[in-house]
Order: sequence, then structure tokens, then C-alpha cells
Amino acid sequence: MTPVQEAPANYATLTVATCNLLNLANPGRLFYPNQEAYTPAQFERKIEWLGGRFKALNADVLAVQEVWDEAALRGAVSRSGLHYGLVSVPGAENNPASSGAQGTPRVGLVSRLAVETLRSLTEFPPGAEVQVPDLGPHSRFERPPLLATLRMKHGQPVHVLTAHLKSKRPKFLQNEQGHPLEDRDDPKVAARATLRSLVMRGAEAAALRSIVIDLLRGTHTPLVVMGDFNDSPHSVTTQLVAATSEVAYDKAARDVALFNAYEYQGEAALKKDVAYSHVHQGFPEVLDQILVSEEFVPHSRFNLGDVRRVDYFNDHLHEGRDATRSDHGFVRAVLRWRLPQPPALTPARTA
Repeated sequence: MTPVQEAPANYATLTVATCNLLNLANPGRLFYPNQEAYTPAQFERKIEWLGGRFKALNADVLAVQEVWDEAALRGAVSRSGLHYGLVSVPGAENNPASSGAQGTPRVGLVSRLAVETLRSLTEFPPGAEVQVPDLGPHSRFERPPLLATLRMKHGQPVHVLTAHLKSKRPKFLQNEQGHPLEDRDDPKVAARATLRSLVMRGAEAAALRSIVIDLLRGTHTPLVVMGDFNDSPHSVTTQLVAATSEVAYDKAARDVALFNAYEYQGEAALKKDVAYSHVHQGFPEVLDQILVSEEFVPHSRFNLGDVRRVDYFNDHLHEGRDATRSDHGFVRAVLRWRLPQPPALTPARTA
């Protein structure tokens, strides 16, 4: 009798990408006092350029940062020629009751997948508040993360968390009118101001970690965390969010850990020396990251698939700084889910 043959594995794919859009705002809108608003011509170039990048990425889910006006993002998505059911930037809506984001830009989500829930996380979880030197208690995200629960066509739910953590830029003291209260040219003052930023970014990372644990503990719904972390993959603040290093000492820590998608690509992926998303003073950095839960990690007991490949779209970083483009590269990951196999067919007996 001919032996039963195992059916080949079938996969469903999910393509995700993270994009820092560099102050995407409507034309004529003053978003920072020290920066000029976009002219209509500049705005046109920006959304046309972004539309081209979105088309090249062709992702099912886009996590976006630095959006001042949701309407501007909708314009860029429209220029891509791709269809998305959801384009949302909570806090940056343009309607009679709201004129976009105020104070700081917001993060948003663009998705082809069905959206079950979508919420902006403004406050730190209980117990996550910290004291920032000379500023006092810090208990809110400057740019609230966005948490979505999406559902793929085959029914698999997935959580997507989009974040933009505090930058390394020194946090100088200023009054309510925005006037400086300390000497920004004093290197000792600059050091203390940089410490404030570090404490704030660390607090946001720890708060995000608490959210990740609550999402992963006791469940096996896959989680993808994407965004601008303003730090490298192995920095203290990024590892506060991911806790990948804990897995080396405790395999059970996988349950609530996150893994850098780039480092867990499949064997077929092409790992090139272009894995950077930002260039600062001539040095390439990886600030924009895609982290995944253990469901995409080989040999995990709860493995459902893998990271097929990760690509960095960063050629424009060497074309000169231009506000109508972005100063960040975009990062895309192709994730795969292993679908249940149909029952194997047993060959009929032969005489």
C-alpha cells in the first residue's frame, strides 16, 4: 500500500510596515513655532512622495508616526492608489470640533484588515509614573500609542501596537509661553536636559512594557509592536519594551517577550548591510523597529508561523534633507501564518 503523504503546509501572509512621516501636516498649518508651514506646492510634493512610498511598501498594515492632520494622511494614502478600509490618527482628526493634533504629532494606523477594536493609550498603566528631574511626575505618553485588534481573512486575530517614544533631544525647561528658563549653551545644563529626556523615554518604555505584558500574559493572540523607538534594538529602553534578553536565562519568559523581526527572519531572507532607518551626523542607526511575539519565533511551543523577511526602504536618506520627504527609512516585515492542513487522503487499495 502506498504510504500516506503529508500535505504541504499552507500559509497566510501579513505584511506590516512602520513609517515616520516627518511632520505630516496640512498646507498653511503652523505645527512648530520655529518651522514654517508647508506651502500648497510643498504639501503636494510631500503627499505625492508618500503615496509612492506606500505603493512600494504595499503593506496590509501601516503604522505611522508624526502626523499632525489625519486629512493629510488620507491624502497621501489616496495617492498610493491602494485601497485601505481604515485610515485613523486619534487626536489628529480634522472636523468642526478638532483642527488636528496640538503640541505634539500623533501616531496612526492604516489597515486593509478588519478592525475589531482601536484605542489610543494616553495614560501610563497604574504604578508606572516616575519623577523627572525639575519637571515632576511623568504619567502620560507624549505621543499616545495606538492599540488595534485586527482580524485576518482566515479568522486569526492579531494585536498591533504602534508607538513613538520620547526622542533623545534635550528637554530644556521653559515657561508656559515657550520661553527658555535655563542657559541652553551651558554643557552642564544640556547634560541635565538630556537626562530628563532619557528618564521620560525610559518611563514610556516601561509603561509600554506593562501594556505588552497585559496583552500577552495568559493568551496566545499574536502581537506586533511597531514604531519609532528613538533608540537602537539592544538599547536599555528598547529592551525595557521587549525583554528579549530574559529568554536566555528563562525560557518561560518567551510568553511575554518580544523579538526583533529583523533578527528572526527565515533562512531565505537576504540580510544586507543596509539595515538602518535613520542617519544622525553621518552614522546609520536603527530607530524604527518591528517587534513580534513568540508566535513568529521558530521552535517556540506556541509557534504559528515565522518572519519571512524584513526590508528597509532607506535610499531617500542619501538624497539630501527635505521636509517634503522623511528623515527616516521605512521598515517592512512579511509575516506568515501556518494554516491548518486539510485531512490527508488515503489512497484506495489496489488489487
